[in-house]
Amino acid sequence: MSEKQKTYYELAVEKGHSRRDFMKFSAMMAALLGLEASAVGKVAQALETKTRIPVIWLHGQECTCCSESFIRSSHPLVADILLDKISLDYTETLMAAAGHQAEKSLHDTMQNYAGKYLLAVEGSIPTKENGVYCCIGGKTFGQVVEEAAEGAMAVIAWGNCASAGCVQAASPNPTGAKPIHKMIKGKPIINVQGCPPIADIMAGVLVHLLTFDRIPELDRLRRPKAFYSRRVHDTCYRRPNFDAGLFVQSFDDENAKRGYCLYKVGCKGPVTYNACGVTQWNEGTSFPIRSGHPCIGCSEANFWDNGPFYRHLPDFPGFGIESNADKVGLGLAIATGVGIAAHAVSTNIRKRRLIQEGECEPELEENES
Repeated sequence: MSEKQKTYYELAVEKGHSRRDFMKFSAMMAALLGLEASAVGKVAQALETKTRIPVIWLHGQECTCCSESFIRSSHPLVADILLDKISLDYTETLMAAAGHQAEKSLHDTMQNYAGKYLLAVEGSIPTKENGVYCCIGGKTFGQVVEEAAEGAMAVIAWGNCASAGCVQAASPNPTGAKPIHKMIKGKPIINVQGCPPIADIMAGVLVHLLTFDRIPELDRLRRPKAFYSRRVHDTCYRRPNFDAGLFVQSFDDENAKRGYCLYKVGCKGPVTYNACGVTQWNEGTSFPIRSGHPCIGCSEANFWDNGPFYRHLPDFPGFGIESNADKVGLGLAIATGVGIAAHAVSTNIRKRRLIQEGECEPELEENES
């Protein structure tokens, strides 16, 4: 008789985590998923009463940065419970078994948990030359994915490679790399975008599946709306500088030192949907824009072919001063009106002048929330 599987909470206690740690983790997951405070108890109850979801984690054409991101989550329970335990099923990168033993683990999981396991795929699928550019155990990666997807309850595409093809699919795409959703049909597919995606977002997707027994609400690109419903631009702490028409012109100019908006040096934040500015990386410490580098749009499809990284778009969807960053200052000067509109315009012009004259500092971290 097989040993009774333990719940996530039992595994947490076994790993030496306190009840307090467990509840903090539940609260963090609920917040990430955009749930109200009363839902914390529901998340905790699911983790207390349900056994782990069997997971098969496959690797195709990729650099393993998604796995690297996941194991460096800001909360230790992510690695100790969500990753450490699911990796016992099958993942080429982290499992101890190799060769025939690894293949046996894969097929045992597919057979013993048919219709109940989750298939996670990291990497694109090569299709040219019959898929020979990526082979595992004598089979092409495409064949491996198709076989594993057949009995899966859902498929998670980790990162841009699995979700959109990423650099492997960039022109001229010599291997014929394709994302998972173009190869697998008839299964729920969740695209967790980014290069790599944020670890806490990856954990949040798994917790949502566990808590509600269904996939989260998705956008048109199959991304979870809880994490991909707002532009990086909308939550960026440099947004006030954009509104005031204050831009970095080159990476070594005075405007860069002042922390002005990076739009003119290629920032794709206005057309990129992700939670980078809110969740951030390394325990919420930073994200590329805070480090002085423009967003390259890695959570959007075909971002490698969407123009040079360091050249800004001439315009982007929006209204008013967002219509064209090169004309922000002119637009503010011309768009004088009455009432609230006039007050907003004059406030932005005055703020820009004061910041340029050094009489006040641009709004940065103190207004970030």
